[in-house]
Amino acid sequence: MPDLAPAGEPVTACGGRLGRPHLPMRPLWRCRACGAEWPCQPARLSLLVEYRDDRVALLVYLATLMNEAGDQLAQLTAQPRVDLTDRFLTWARPR
Repeated sequence: MPDLAPAGEPVTACGGRLGRPHLPMRPLWRCRACGAEWPCQPARLSLLVEYRDDRVALLVYLATLMNEAGDQLAQLTAQPRVDLTDRFLTWARPR
């Protein structure tokens, strides 16, 4: 039997509610479903499946989001931008 979220909804192994997409919560750039840094593991898997035939488009999409995340996270922390390359791009490169 799956665990239950406070609202009584079933949750996945990573804590996200079943059927709820793993999307970024801006400007914190945490997953709306599981709370992990976005892109979380389920989001990465979903993106790899969605872009399985066009890895270049996936990398362009992620680079755009990485730039947005860098700007927003720097504003939140009032510190210089951090390098988000590993978090957003390294895992998506073709092997």
